[in-house]
Amino acid sequence: MFSNFLIGLREGLEASLVVCILIAYLVKTGNKNKLVPIWIGVGIAIVVSLAFGAGLEFGSQEMTFKAQEALGGSLSIISVGLVTWMVFWMRRTARHLKTELHGKLDAALAMGTGALVATALLAVGREGLETSLFVWRAVHAADDGWHPMIGAFLGIAAAVVLGWLFYRGALKINLSKFFTWTGGMLVIVAAGVLAYGVHDLQEAEFIGGLHNQAFDISGAIPPDSWYGTLLKGTFNFQPDPTVLQVTVWALYLIPTLALFLSPVGFGRAGAPSGGATDQKARKATDEKSEAGSAGDGARGGDGAVDDGERLRDGARRAGSGAGGNQG
Repeated sequence: MFSNFLIGLREGLEASLVVCILIAYLVKTGNKNKLVPIWIGVGIAIVVSLAFGAGLEFGSQEMTFKAQEALGGSLSIISVGLVTWMVFWMRRTARHLKTELHGKLDAALAMGTGALVATALLAVGREGLETSLFVWRAVHAADDGWHPMIGAFLGIAAAVVLGWLFYRGALKINLSKFFTWTGGMLVIVAAGVLAYGVHDLQEAEFIGGLHNQAFDISGAIPPDSWYGTLLKGTFNFQPDPTVLQVTVWALYLIPTLALFLSPVGFGRAGAPSGGATDQKARKATDEKSEAGSAGDGARGGDGAVDDGERLRDGARRAGSGAGGNQG
């Protein structure tokens, strides 16, 4: 339930912030009459997301067991890929999200009502589809009835309230730290979903190794105990995973979490240094050019002084010669 609450909170808050930015910009620029298309786009995005989730749920019920497991495993991998892309995208563009949305909204205002609807639909719909897919996969992985769905809806409701408080200026938190912490936790949850997806594909006989267990601690952590249920519902923990599950879990979690928690721009530290070196070189070249120009100017000035002296000497000699002739 907690993992689905986290998913609903994270995705819902992103969508809420997007809507708040769009509405605030329209109000600030005197386009309050354009709010209706924004809400229409948001409404369509919500309906499409719910329909997508319902299609996944009811469409898979008519399949055979192996087909269901193959579908579940494949969608697990897809959902993990989407969530991973989402947390890294938000990490990279969170600081420029407002400017980016303002630019898209200006273009949509110039194009008309339909473009405004499409802008809100695409901005919110992406979060909604990701949420539907990831929650559906997490619900089936947890196998805990409707509790995961309740957790997801509570997370979305909390995100809507937080978004409204942000818009009213009643709440201020460090969004960078918030998205860093929740993003890191989502990476951990995604690792569990990925491992469970691999198990589904093994049960569907799409890949082998189903009976090659890495360990079995069911005696220490019974799956039906309260703490076993908590671990499964939060991190998709399985007390008897296969070797392939553990391998995939570790290969995804360790490098992904390390890269996500590394400073932004990590690995490109040499670029600013090189840029600074180029700037220094250009500056030195400019200074040399200026010095050369100044030197030329100085030499030109000295030449003019010498010419003036020669002219004055010539004039004095001419005067002296004229005086001598008169005498």
